[in-house]
Amino acid sequence: MVLNMGPQHPSTHGVLRLELITDGEIVVDVIPHIGYLHRCFEKHCESLSYPQIIPYTDRMDYMASMNNNHAFVMGVEHMLGIDNDIPKRVEYIRVLVCELNRIASHLIAIGTYGIDIGAFTPFLWCFRDREYIMNMLEWASGARMLYNYIWVGGLFYDLPVGFEERCTEFVEYFRPKMVELNELLTNNRIFIDRTANVGVLPLDVAINYGCSGPVLRGSGIKYDLRRVDNYSVYPEIDFEIPCGTGQMGKVGDCWDRYKVRVDEVEQSLRIIEQCLERLKKELKRGPDFDPRAKLPRKCTPKAQDFYVRAENPKGELGFYFIADGRTEIPFRVKSRGPSFNNLSVLPEISRGVMIADIVAILGSIDIVLGEVDR
Repeated sequence: MVLNMGPQHPSTHGVLRLELITDGEIVVDVIPHIGYLHRCFEKHCESLSYPQIIPYTDRMDYMASMNNNHAFVMGVEHMLGIDNDIPKRVEYIRVLVCELNRIASHLIAIGTYGIDIGAFTPFLWCFRDREYIMNMLEWASGARMLYNYIWVGGLFYDLPVGFEERCTEFVEYFRPKMVELNELLTNNRIFIDRTANVGVLPLDVAINYGCSGPVLRGSGIKYDLRRVDNYSVYPEIDFEIPCGTGQMGKVGDCWDRYKVRVDEVEQSLRIIEQCLERLKKELKRGPDFDPRAKLPRKCTPKAQDFYVRAENPKGELGFYFIADGRTEIPFRVKSRGPSFNNLSVLPEISRGVMIADIVAILGSIDIVLGEVDR
């Protein structure tokens, strides 16, 4: 039989249509059909200046808008030659808000993965805790999901007074909640039976398909651009890179990919604590600090081709710029969304599984369609 799963199916995580070729309950092949949510991001970029493009990056992976802003802005700053002039306080604020957004993104991945497999409570818990982060980022930027907070050369605005203290309270509140979540879901026998030894992604296949982020690290390699490229102030921060170990089944199975995200939440909390310590002590706010001080009057880079990449919650987000050197409008901006490559490996790891396992495998990849249909 040929079955359609989506684009209205609740567990396809957006407007994704999967064409399943089945033999009874067994899946012979899967063909992902995309293009239901075309954002036209790359076409928009050809008629907007570099600063005007930043709000459009928010709408790609809308679960991690801060990280999208950061990657794009780093590329423009490098092309303008001002990447070494950014004040330290600005850099630490950028990393702080990006790691908060990383936790929010992973909480969605963990909560919706639970509900895909039939666990309703973790979904409610994850959304409850994500709400704290959403409120803080809204307090900082004025927007709930699409922030436009990180600007070329600086920030839209400094952190509100009391933000660091509220952020510290959140970390203290949230740590015990992750322990509860692990007891409820991560070590749950039913959850392990549904995810261990299912959708095993061998490391060589992951590399050949260009997978990145937790999907790649779940297959057992410690490859994280925050360490590989050492961008922003990550070299000054101490954190580990979690990867799959085959603890409950085989290395690279659905449980490993899930566990990498759970462990990354803990590492993001460590990064946030270190950022807060610096922001409250040597990089303390002062009356003369202006987060817009280094904003260029005109963003006209020299004629060049340049590729920038950053470690987003879902993997490597890259932007390839072609600047003509004459105008503020780029000749071309090509975006490389991690979800696109991660989704392309789905048919490879889904042959021969049950139809119910397709839901478990797709959820473990954690895609967002705004990034697939750029």
